Amino acid sequence: MTVQLFIPCFMDQLYPQAAYNTIKVLEKAGCKVKYNEQQTCCGQPAFNAGFWSESKDVCTKFVQDFDSTDYIVSPSASCTGFVRNNFGKIFENNAFQSPAKKVTNRMFELSEFLVKILNVTDLGAKFEGKATYHDSCAGLRECHIKQEPRTLLSKVAGLELVEMNEVETCCGFGGSFAVKYDTISVSMADQKIENVINTNAEYLISTDLSCLMHLDGRMKFNGNNVQILHLADVLASGY
Repeated sequence: MTVQLFIPCFMDQLYPQAAYNTIKVLEKAGCKVKYNEQQTCCGQPAFNAGFWSESKDVCTKFVQDFDSTDYIVSPSASCTGFVRNNFGKIFENNAFQSPAKKVTNRMFELSEFLVKILNVTDLGAKFEGKATYHDSCAGLRECHIKQEPRTLLSKVAGLELVEMNEVETCCGFGGSFAVKYDTISVSMADQKIENVINTNAEYLISTDLSCLMHLDGRMKFNGNNVQILHLADVLASGY
């Protein structure tokens, strides 16, 4: 199967290894991965900030960049959730309404694509350590992803996965929320980190590096030594 890969802006700039690991995982699962080098952003930052017109321009480019019949896979529930849940609104009664709908129907987050579309749960990964998993709001509430990443992680040899308390509580990032309401954001992050620390986990894993970036910054500030890992980083280990 040929799939189109969409990489989030911040992952491209700050965590490129997670992008490479996503390719490694998809190829391990039997996919031929294509990456359109002309791709940019999904349009979410501008949309969430209230700049709908500017966002629409970016979203239009997204639709044009992924004008094919291939599945679109992204290592980001945030970007996936935005495309699925907002492109219909953005392109309502618009010339791009039909192609945009086709894009939303072909867009999948990595873990749900592996489990739901490919029926792959064991990639032969090996990773020694104790970890806990963070449900991003986008993954849990926008993409309805809960069990898929846990199923994949349960098959990783050597990995001990423990659940934290209040696992479905927001980490406080929320994109521009962390900038506009920094005091609240920090408080929410500290609460999440306390639950992480209480598991005695060495690693914190998620489908979304945006959440992990936020929590990692706060943990480093507090002197905590829990390491962050994108789901793809774990699934690409050991082979």
